[in-house]
Amino acid sequence: MRLTHLLLLATLCAAPALAQEAPPAPGLALELNALTPSETGCRVTFLATNRLGTELTRSAFEIALFGAGGGIERLVSLDFKAMPEGKTRVLQFDIGELGCDKVSRVLINDVVACEGTGLDPKVCLSGLSTASRLDGVEFGI
Repeated sequence: MRLTHLLLLATLCAAPALAQEAPPAPGLALELNALTPSETGCRVTFLATNRLGTELTRSAFEIALFGAGGGIERLVSLDFKAMPEGKTRVLQFDIGELGCDKVSRVLINDVVACEGTGLDPKVCLSGLSTASRLDGVEFGI
């Protein structure tokens, strides 16, 4: 075989290995999934995935909700409770007397609790990634 054929064959054989996605980085992933009007105000729905390498026995976050003009509408602490390693959970919180249509931004202001066996509490913030499914509503740290 000629050298060019060998190089082409080697490239084609390596292509499937290169196309595989890398495993997700260790950390905690939070997705702002929905804002739904409720009887008391606004129901905020998150998807949370624990990839910290250990179970979280308790996790809680201070969340700031901003209005359309950029001012803070509400500052709340939300208890995400226990989160098993590798599990994605749906979490819903009713924020009283808040119209969902007023929310333009959701900010993780602080980590209130990050507890688990052998877990450094700082990892809940340093390993935190955020995403939003909502058009027009920013979500981040």
